[in-house]
Amino acid sequence: MNRLLKRLREHKDELLLVLKRPEVPLHTNGSERDIRGHVKKRKVSGSTRSEEGRRCRDTFMSLKNTCRKLGMSFWKYLQERINGGPFVPLAELINQR
Repeated sequence: MNRLLKRLREHKDELLLVLKRPEVPLHTNGSERDIRGHVKKRKVSGSTRSEEGRRCRDTFMSLKNTCRKLGMSFWKYLQERINGGPFVPLAELINQR
């Protein structure tokens, strides 16, 4: 019991952060859900052949997840970026929320 109380005291600031910042989730389910698709794809297809391939795959997966969270079409965003069309940078959209 004393060890548990000691650990709680040591992590008090982290545990109470949600009271100061209610947008901080109480769990890590969102993070785990974000990587689930990546892990499934890796299990099925194996790994990439090169470091560059891994970086490309990771970048596209990250963009796809970010677009999904922002309620945007990943394919439309990608098309606008490739074709030089008008687009708002994802970082700007995230900061607006």
